[in-house]
Amino acid sequence: MGDDESSGPSDGRELRYVGTRGPAAGTRDDAHRTPWEHVADREAFFAAARELAPGLGGDGARDARFRPVAVVRWVDDDHVLVLTPTVWFTQDDRQVHTGELGLLVGTDAVVTFEDGGAGVHDAALERLDGHRGAEAPAPRRVTLALVLALVGVASRVEVALGDAVAETEQLVFDRGVPDPVEQVYGLKREITEARRALLPVTAELPELVDPGDERHALVDRRALDRLVATVERIDRHLDAHDDLLSDMLQVHLAQVSVRQNEDMRKISAWAAILVYPTVVAGVYGMNFTHMPELHWLLGYPFSLVLMIVGCVVLYRVFRRVGWL
Repeated sequence: MGDDESSGPSDGRELRYVGTRGPAAGTRDDAHRTPWEHVADREAFFAAARELAPGLGGDGARDARFRPVAVVRWVDDDHVLVLTPTVWFTQDDRQVHTGELGLLVGTDAVVTFEDGGAGVHDAALERLDGHRGAEAPAPRRVTLALVLALVGVASRVEVALGDAVAETEQLVFDRGVPDPVEQVYGLKREITEARRALLPVTAELPELVDPGDERHALVDRRALDRLVATVERIDRHLDAHDDLLSDMLQVHLAQVSVRQNEDMRKISAWAAILVYPTVVAGVYGMNFTHMPELHWLLGYPFSLVLMIVGCVVLYRVFRRVGWL
């Protein structure tokens, strides 16, 4: 970024300065530049956060033990703590993974951390780099960039899941695939994982606007409404993907039922064909004294011809009705 500098100490902390609006932007005067510290893990994040906002106190320690959930908490009236899940998708195993993003924003400093491979922090840096001339204060710029990056990464996950669903749909109608049920259920599980991570975000994003004074909001109300609408749209798309997978299961089960019926008809038709010579042989095996063919020279060939003709007639009948 044109007005930012960064350094990477050996303890894993990354410190950069984000220029504020007005004449200070693009200068090297740290009095007009907001320090942004990005740390490696949760423990370091809450340690740095308590230094910046002493009012966080034990609440931050308890938060450190939570599973990734969306949390927006105002601290000391001028700091905001944000913990939110992140999601990313790996194409090789078609798995949705969840991580966590932490953000503490104050009037004069920002602390962040990211756990997982979603790349929200890097995406936010790219976004800030593309908006060098922004007039908003640095804390608001960083917050908005991180939230936009979070939603953008989630949108890419939704697109990747949609592509995976489309590929699976083709497998359902491919008779060369043994059984796509496992893949369908696997995708439904991944979609549920993505929705579980995104739904709390929708509920907590409005908390970025200070209920006491909207002028202190970290995200503009209109921008926040667009972000919430985008997350809801992503959730609707994921829900549609899940419904499509459910329809695939129904179609697959219907196909299995049809194939089973076809197999049963074939088995029944062949059984009837095989039963006919058995019946004929059983009749001639009774050896009645007055059976005309018993002492007839052509009796044995006649019975064989009778069996063959009967089987051929049955075969043609079953072929005509579609059972064979």
